[in-house]
Amino acid sequence: MVEKKSRKIICTSHSRGKTHDLKLFQKSKIKLKRKTRMELDLGYWGMEKFHKNVRLPKKSSKYHPLTKTDKLYNKRVCRSRVLVEHVIGKIKVFRIMAEKYRNRRKRHALRMQLICGVYNLELRK
Repeated sequence: MVEKKSRKIICTSHSRGKTHDLKLFQKSKIKLKRKTRMELDLGYWGMEKFHKNVRLPKKSSKYHPLTKTDKLYNKRVCRSRVLVEHVIGKIKVFRIMAEKYRNRRKRHALRMQLICGVYNLELRK
């Protein structure tokens, strides 16, 4: 999770192996206030069941193509999501998320928290 204004990493969650984004969020048991607005990608499809204040891009299908207003809405959502993608890119510099982690699994969460702390510390400068 990234705070939009300050671009700070608020919290992280991890799992063993490949896990769907929504399942990972459910497993993390993060408590959110009702006023908190979440801007998510399509990996969190179905999040409206768990949190009401959610903005997801619209999906198109073979039979229902996107209208111009849907495309404008998707552009607005994706512009705000770019900030989060930039933060993820900064963390990938440390190669803990970009490649297969080959060290002890017990220390993965600790190292991830340390890297996020270093990133947050660099934002102050």
